[in-house]
Amino acid sequence: QVQLLESGGGSVQAGGSLRLSCVVSRYNPSDYCLHWFRRRSENEREGVATINNVGRTTYADSVKGRFTISQDNADNTLTLQMNSLKPEDTAMYYCAAYRRRGWCTPARVPRRAYGDYDWGRGTQVTVSS
Repeated sequence: QVQLLESGGGSVQAGGSLRLSCVVSRYNPSDYCLHWFRRRSENEREGVATINNVGRTTYADSVKGRFTISQDNADNTLTLQMNSLKPEDTAMYYCAAYRRRGWCTPARVPRRAYGDYDWGRGTQVTVSS
């Protein structure tokens, strides 16, 4: 099972930036899509960004142009650079792994589907107006 550990969350004012990191272990990068999700409601995690096994990235419409996902397979680190943060970006952010080769896209994942992914424990991002 893939293991993931997020870091980098914090509190910023609107318009500021944060960089989240996720150390990913016990996985083969060629077999997975990696995701950033955020939880803003009790029973749902919404997809923010994904990167697939060949580096193809996709983004939720709400963050396009502001967030950038990247990975460094040399040290197994997934990154989410968040710029121009808005109060509505406030959430617990999670990195996650999904065993799939090829195209993957952000999606809203209800609690019943959480088991389809391997998850980190989350890091809190708070954006103040």
